[in-house]
Amino acid sequence: MRFCVLASGSSGNAVCIESENTKLLVDCGLSGKEVTKRLIQRGVNPAHLDGILVTHEHHDHILGVGVLSRKFDLPVYIHPRTLAASKGRMGWLPRTISFETGGAFQAGAFSVAPFSIPHDAAYPVGFTFSSRGKKLGLATDMGFVPEPVKARLKNVQALILESNHDLKMLQEGPYAWSLKQRVMSRHGHLSNVDAGKLLGELIHRDLENVVLAHISKVNNDPRLAYRTAEAVIRQSGEATILGTVRQGETGSWIEVQHASRNRRKLHQPPLL
Repeated sequence: MRFCVLASGSSGNAVCIESENTKLLVDCGLSGKEVTKRLIQRGVNPAHLDGILVTHEHHDHILGVGVLSRKFDLPVYIHPRTLAASKGRMGWLPRTISFETGGAFQAGAFSVAPFSIPHDAAYPVGFTFSSRGKKLGLATDMGFVPEPVKARLKNVQALILESNHDLKMLQEGPYAWSLKQRVMSRHGHLSNVDAGKLLGELIHRDLENVVLAHISKVNNDPRLAYRTAEAVIRQSGEATILGTVRQGETGSWIEVQHASRNRRKLHQPPLL
């Protein structure tokens, strides 16, 4: 299994995940043209995708879903409440596949388990993706971390985790107070500190890779997010590799090895 964060942040989100002959896109929050370009840059023909999964209906997650779905005849995996809340903003979709939380469904080589997360959307979800004994967790856009979310993210080999804002930068920054309150609320976004606390609870011997995502351009600095999470990893003594993805940039492919991998060096340079 491998994955690549094509885009992350309020300007657009998209992640490509691949195992065996299956390629999935999670969210498409940039234009169809831009996501197509980034996929090709990473060696993926969009026509060979096996589907698009949608986490929630906010603009930075669905902007290009309809265009890609229609152009390449891709099924869209989406919760019924998210589909209803989008109110046609994705346009006509040639194929939709509904899912519910609490179980798992098969998408090619992947067993996909969606789980509910706290965010100000109709029915926002995170996902875990399992294939051939490997497991990737994806959890962004959540204001706090309930116990069921922690349970879903335990024992993954790789994790894409929100580290949205530095609280001091947000409080002293240019956002209107109402928007600051939204971001800090229990249905907003995770701070660096909260992301670090969650990582401290999830880290284990076989957690190979953590990528910090949805990092705010205005209210955060990737170096702050990295240092907060790095301190947690160092304290644990585990060999987890940590990286970040800046808004507007495309990450590199990250291979998810088997859980019985050999121990590795503590860190590689952050993916900035």
